[in-house]
Amino acid sequence: MFDVAIEAFDFRSAEYAELFQRADATAFQHPTWLAHLYDGLLTHNAATPLVVVVRRADRSLVLVLPLIKKRYAALTVVEFADLRVTDYVAPVAERGAFDALLADDSVRRRILKLLRPYDLLRIGKLSDGGLPLNRLFGIAEPERMATSSYAGALEPTFDAWRAAHLNASYGRELDKKSRQLGRKGKVEFSCVTDPAQMRETFEALKIFRRDRFEYNGGGELLQVPAYFEFYLSIAKATGLARTYQLSIDGRVIAGAMGLMHRGAFLVVLVGFTQTEFKNQSVGSLMLQELVRDCVARGDTALDFTIGDEPYKLIFGARKQAMWQVQRAGSPLGFAAGAMIDKVPAVKALARTLFQRRRDKAAPIEQSEPAEA
Repeated sequence: MFDVAIEAFDFRSAEYAELFQRADATAFQHPTWLAHLYDGLLTHNAATPLVVVVRRADRSLVLVLPLIKKRYAALTVVEFADLRVTDYVAPVAERGAFDALLADDSVRRRILKLLRPYDLLRIGKLSDGGLPLNRLFGIAEPERMATSSYAGALEPTFDAWRAAHLNASYGRELDKKSRQLGRKGKVEFSCVTDPAQMRETFEALKIFRRDRFEYNGGGELLQVPAYFEFYLSIAKATGLARTYQLSIDGRVIAGAMGLMHRGAFLVVLVGFTQTEFKNQSVGSLMLQELVRDCVARGDTALDFTIGDEPYKLIFGARKQAMWQVQRAGSPLGFAAGAMIDKVPAVKALARTLFQRRRDKAAPIEQSEPAEA
């Protein structure tokens, strides 16, 4: 009934675009996102594409699983095509078709056979209420992740959103800080569409995020040329992303980039100056203006995606559970999976050591904006 295969898949194809429109998937499975990810990040991460495709007898698409295979020292791991940029993982299929696949046990057996050899299959960032990917791999139940995602509804008007979701005293505080900032120069907030302005915004974001994360040992992705160009290419993609900047006297002091998907705006990158205007909360001011713009455009939800930063609750988002699945493919994988479960820091350390070694392979040019 179904044909299951590993394909050199074209995410830019019309058939994938049509499947994605019908599928119960997320913005991070959008054709443009996956095409740029596979084209731009696999080589940097020494990963191998492993795209599982299920078709009907007439060759029409039923399911696409965008997977990769990577080695961590002696461990061969099958993962979703995440590579540290994807916030939500989902199989690309319609819910009814996915249920039909789950009812056909031969599909699961064929998929697991095609993934071999591997030591560990481990996929995280599954949203609460998404398609049950665990059952496709013969895993009884997914496991709760330690981190969560955060999203909230938008209202028909900005004033209604502020009244419903933003603490009144904090709203007044932001109004005061906005007036203070306005006395320091000409303040402008805009959704930028010009490629040169987008690059200007991302160059500023690189510095803001370096100052906030990299110097604290976090390993910030915009400092890596392959990742910088990946995010910039996504920002330029018509119909998928929006880029915002907050500037004073023509100089960028805060920025953000996010994805648009079915009425929601998903915040992917946020950054603001760490050295100036500390008393004016420019990050919060930018987010407030971002909300205003989303409401004006008719967006119905603001999704801050994965990560437990406190500001997300301040801006009306609600905590949502995230899930992961794991299956051993060898005794080594079984031991490694057990160790990761018992000592999660082992996984974080392994990723940091091996990933940052690749990140540092290409020198990074650190250039401050002319007016900084």
